[in-house]
Amino acid sequence: MSFFKKLKEKITKSTDSVTEKFKEGLSKTRNNFSSKVNDLVARYRKVDEEFFEELEEILIQADVGFDTVMELIDELKMEVKRRNIQEPAEVQSVISEKLVDIYNSGEELSSDLNIQENGLTVILFVGVNGVGKTTTIGKLAHKFKSEGKKVLLAAGDTFRAGAIEQLEVWGDRVGVETIKQAEGSDPAAVMFDAIAAAKSRKADILLCDTAGRLQNKVNLMKELEKVKRVIEREIPGAPHEVLLVLDATTGQNALIQAKTFKEATNVSGIVLSKLDGTAKGGIVLAIRKELNIPVKFVGLGERMDDLQEFDAEKYVYGLFAEQVEKADL
Repeated sequence: MSFFKKLKEKITKSTDSVTEKFKEGLSKTRNNFSSKVNDLVARYRKVDEEFFEELEEILIQADVGFDTVMELIDELKMEVKRRNIQEPAEVQSVISEKLVDIYNSGEELSSDLNIQENGLTVILFVGVNGVGKTTTIGKLAHKFKSEGKKVLLAAGDTFRAGAIEQLEVWGDRVGVETIKQAEGSDPAAVMFDAIAAAKSRKADILLCDTAGRLQNKVNLMKELEKVKRVIEREIPGAPHEVLLVLDATTGQNALIQAKTFKEATNVSGIVLSKLDGTAKGGIVLAIRKELNIPVKFVGLGERMDDLQEFDAEKYVYGLFAEQVEKADL
């Protein structure tokens, strides 16, 4: 049974509306990537070296990442040979299968959040300005609150003009309290206050915003280290997650940012915002392969519930929805 057929079987059995969100959210990438693959398949009578060269170019243009593309092409060549595939159309299903394999290969990485069953869970958000960090915090606050958890926000980005107010707006919208100090205050002091407030209010989740200045990497590192030290001192083992928010529309630039933040702090997961706004959604694979950090959430639209937990199979379905739906069971 082809991978498309297996995927269709899973999708058909599922009543999950999230699957549809992946299909909608990845429409720009699918229209770009799948249409090029379809065109490639239509133009070739056989699977030869030229076919693979063109496929390589399509994958690189989708921001899958050079090293990942090279590995994928090598694996595809081996699989085509092993299965004795002659028809280019048959390669599409193998591509989708290998994309899932690449995401799941190597060290096992969980996309689950490290939520503390008993006591406070502290989640620290990092990322440059403009990537959708505050929006992500607001949407996650909504998710946790709808699950019945008591949530607090910590306005730790005290340097960017309007950052505190922006977080407060989200807090009001979701119906959760924002712990803040005056603009220009020490972010570590804000975290101290926020943890004290979270303990006294018996909160389940504390979502902490931080500054996103990358101009001076040394200062950024020192600031994040200080914030983490304060959190750890007040709650041993915290922060339980350090989530790096990246803007999917910035492509390879997002990878550069990720490498910088990985040096500055122990990033435990990626939130890839605005995935619905890019035609180069292959960046998901580049992040997983080159950084060995799990993508934990993806932004698939503007609505409050459009921030979704990442799922490799639903992601691939989003890339190849038409082909999967046409597959005969």
